[in-house]
Amino acid sequence: MKRILWFRRDLRVEDNPLLSFGGEVLPIFIFDENILKKLPKNDKRVSFIFYHVVKLKSDLQKMGLNLKIFYGKPEEIFAQFKGFDEVVASGDYDAYAKERDTKISHMLHFRYLNDTYIFKPKEVLKENGEPYLVFTPFYKKARAILAHKNIDTAKIAEHILVQTEYKGIEKKSEIVALTLENLGFVEQNIEIVNAHLKLESFLKRIDAYQQMRDYLSSDATSDLSVDLRFGTLSIRAVLRAIFSLKGADAEPFIRQLIFRDFYAYLLFHIPPLETQNYKYNFNGIEDSEKFRAFCEARTGIPIVDAGVCELLQTGRMHNRVRMVVASSFTKDLLLPWQWGERFFASHLLDFDMASNVLSWQWSAGTGVDPQPYFRVFNPYLQSKKFDKEAHYIKKWLPELTHIAPKLLHDETYLLNSIIPNYPKPIVVHKEAAKRAIVLFKKQG
Repeated sequence: MKRILWFRRDLRVEDNPLLSFGGEVLPIFIFDENILKKLPKNDKRVSFIFYHVVKLKSDLQKMGLNLKIFYGKPEEIFAQFKGFDEVVASGDYDAYAKERDTKISHMLHFRYLNDTYIFKPKEVLKENGEPYLVFTPFYKKARAILAHKNIDTAKIAEHILVQTEYKGIEKKSEIVALTLENLGFVEQNIEIVNAHLKLESFLKRIDAYQQMRDYLSSDATSDLSVDLRFGTLSIRAVLRAIFSLKGADAEPFIRQLIFRDFYAYLLFHIPPLETQNYKYNFNGIEDSEKFRAFCEARTGIPIVDAGVCELLQTGRMHNRVRMVVASSFTKDLLLPWQWGERFFASHLLDFDMASNVLSWQWSAGTGVDPQPYFRVFNPYLQSKKFDKEAHYIKKWLPELTHIAPKLLHDETYLLNSIIPNYPKPIVVHKEAAKRAIVLFKKQG
């Protein structure tokens, strides 16, 4: 059997089921021109991916294999492969990925693996074979399946490496040096921490996860989202580590891992969710001035602007802040959730189509979540509760360092004060939220 092993969202050799398929193999990675041509030259994710692709190549070499790296359109690259029996790759469920893989499957037998998520898309269904639309029953069914699911480390098969040119990047039928510049990007300064060390550190404090994860100055989150997104850490390795704990309350974190699966599952079963409301006709009000203020962190709402600054500077944003920002975007600024989703998609280091889209639909109240449209976060109460001393706000908005923390959670103060180099709020929360509810109700 002669196989192409297509690495995508599984940039590792450890516990990678792709390497369980032996015989004569050609391991490849494709820097997809269809995706990269739309990105700015300073995109942080490309630097992250490039680092791990180079590391993957080195790790494969240590086990007698190698990685052939391409830049181009996948369908054009696969058209040149001759004499292979199949391609093996982990499934991906957004619209572009499914369309791309369908094209490739018409050229070569395509064997899909389940590696990115815990469950296969059709593994957790109702008794009548339909997908769950509500998380709690999905979680209960998934948790019961997980109790008996094989999460053992994937075994490595015996391989014979296809003899070809493995140096550099094959780009438009020529070989260029393996550099970011040859992909058209500028290397970004991003912090890369070993995923296993992050997991080990998190497990020591997992008991604090449930109570402290929303507090912005705490160190209670796992910080594993980017590793799970690009597969630098196996989801099974995370589960094995958690299940090995003795006496720790790990269920809240397991629940969140299953929630991640739930969003991918919904996108698989209901593809229109990627761009369209599931419920309610109201889809925000297009306002380029408000959107510009948001993108420039100039809304005058400190917690929102701090979150946008963190995102722009680091590619990261605390999960609680993401919810507050998205709620403000859709209910206070009344902007279309699709605009916010695309903004996040352009900057998040851990961007995952399913998680991003479904989270924005959740905040807008337009998704499958049974909670009605009138769920609205008050950004000032949120910052007061989860960033009481304003450490987070002041870290990302240093122009507010001299302002007393309690005032940064006080909308009345912010509306009636002149703060050097910082704008007044561009909306009044209570009025904007009331208007949003009226519009949703009217057009729902």
